[in-house]
Amino acid sequence: MSRITDAFRGTKAFIPFITCGDPDIEMSEELVAAMCESGADIVELGLPFSDPIAEGPVIQGADERALAAGTTTDKVFDMVARLRKSIDTPFIIMTYANPVFVYGCDRFMERCKASGVDGIIIPDVPYEERETFLPYARKHGIELISMIAPTSEDRIYEIASQAEGFLYCVSSLGVTGMRTSFSAGISDMIAKVKKVNPSLPCAVGFGVSKPEHSTSMARIADGVIVGSAIVNIIAEHSYDAEEYVREYVRSMKSAALAAL
Repeated sequence: MSRITDAFRGTKAFIPFITCGDPDIEMSEELVAAMCESGADIVELGLPFSDPIAEGPVIQGADERALAAGTTTDKVFDMVARLRKSIDTPFIIMTYANPVFVYGCDRFMERCKASGVDGIIIPDVPYEERETFLPYARKHGIELISMIAPTSEDRIYEIASQAEGFLYCVSSLGVTGMRTSFSAGISDMIAKVKKVNPSLPCAVGFGVSKPEHSTSMARIADGVIVGSAIVNIIAEHSYDAEEYVREYVRSMKSAALAAL
């Protein structure tokens, strides 16, 4: 069992997202450590990119700030390596196809492994094109996390049968961002997944921001992913964000556990 899959055992996993380098890489390192100490089961590390097509304005703004602060792919890998010396929490890189291609697919996955990254999510690469990256990920023991959405329909069966780590279930159509309502079809999506791959954990993301969201999503899924709400806290408090982030992660993890 991989470290990612193991993070779902006996719990409802809480998976916070952070844009690395916002407001700078040193602060991101402190915030990741704080999230792990506060109950995060997996941490999703956003690699800042100039054209993040899956992201809403909150994370787009964070990407712009991180790039302006001089954040690079190598600096993110170096940050992960430092964190890995004292933290066992699984780390997942969230990026796009272009940064991986520019860096070099094999070299990117090699650096993931060397620094202590466990998995990677590439939202602009559909399942049918994952073979572009899968051989390199497999070579270096990096799990390529697949995504499904309300529009995936019967493709869900095929995606679920081949997925590894966990399946990222997109809660609604559109880009990332805080929402007040979610697709009515999330339960049906997860039921389809469990029909063909009962042991595959499913985590719901896109729009989750409040404790009541965490509880309701955890009732139907194995984990909850939160991004924009955390990035928004960091944008508001900048270098003073740590205690606010700690408290938010604690509250969201506690709310997820309430679903057990």
